[in-house]
Amino acid sequence: MHIGVPRETKDQEFRVGMTPDGVRVLTRAGHAVSVERGAGLGSGFSDAVFEEAGASLADRDAVWSEPDLIVKVKEPLPEEIARMRSGQTLFTYLHLAAAPELCRAICEADIIALGYETIQNPDGSFPILAPMSEVAGRLAVQIGVTLLQKNRGGKGLLVGGVPGVMRGRVTVLGAGIVGINAVRIALALGAEVDVLDIDLKRLSYLYDIFHGEPNTLYSNPQNIERSVLSSDLVVGAVYLHGRRAPTLVTEDMVKSMEAGSVLVDVAVDQGGCIETIHPTSHSDPTYLLHDVIHYGVSNMPGAVPRTSTFALTNTTLPLVQRMAELGVQEAVRENPALALGVNVWRGELICEGVAQALGVPHRPLAEFL
Repeated sequence: MHIGVPRETKDQEFRVGMTPDGVRVLTRAGHAVSVERGAGLGSGFSDAVFEEAGASLADRDAVWSEPDLIVKVKEPLPEEIARMRSGQTLFTYLHLAAAPELCRAICEADIIALGYETIQNPDGSFPILAPMSEVAGRLAVQIGVTLLQKNRGGKGLLVGGVPGVMRGRVTVLGAGIVGINAVRIALALGAEVDVLDIDLKRLSYLYDIFHGEPNTLYSNPQNIERSVLSSDLVVGAVYLHGRRAPTLVTEDMVKSMEAGSVLVDVAVDQGGCIETIHPTSHSDPTYLLHDVIHYGVSNMPGAVPRTSTFALTNTTLPLVQRMAELGVQEAVRENPALALGVNVWRGELICEGVAQALGVPHRPLAEFL
């Protein structure tokens, strides 16, 4: 199979869809890999290193139009979709529930599109979403506490406090992979932490592993409001399979927060769980609304591309190998987890969560397999 790895075009997105080691595994198995010139520079991989691994270097048009399988990181731009030919496969993060125009463009392109974020194991885990969620959860608190500094526009609070002074409070909405990593960093910094979820087993797990340090609260409107209004930093960490994130923090709650508080919504690429959030970029990451700092960067792990690219390739490469060996259709047929990653199949919307979010019909994947 011919596999293409294009350069990412999202603002300050320095990750790349595959490491040179991943390329080497594929080329030694007899597959051809084309890498767009400069694609790996942001992650510390020169063109020469990719060539040494067996890749051929390509320009933008060639890397999008010629390969059978395109492997990247973030959702494509419309002009990139326009470069693709009928029947190709795109393997990347898609987040179509909050992107109706992109969904429409992919359907019209007559391609197969598999989203990393909807691949789900039988145990309910999201294997490719998980490593980036670990990064984003840790970054969310790291960035949030920095924004609380007065010189960054915040209320001038040290979340860990000092002897004789109260600690700051951090609320984490969601106890999944993002949430658990956000809680870990917040506790390490000495904050008072509330974590909310509707899954009591998950809350019990967090209570046990953190030895009862965080306040584990059932997620209902009353508990959410109480925690948000008393918090200095709120981290949105909600994810539902393929669906748009539910609104948990209302604009009225944001209006009632103390001036200089911070909201970091990791769920922003699924529409966000905070009513007042909208996507921002690494170049312009924050905005002030109701005297509360909002951070809505939708590609947070792009700030630490070296770590993120290695972590991402660790999870995507086995699936890329299988698709290259068997062909996409047979690989999807044999692997139920990968099948859940199919968002669009040759013009037809497949993912139920995306269809519900966009209010459009979908078709079962079984009809095409």
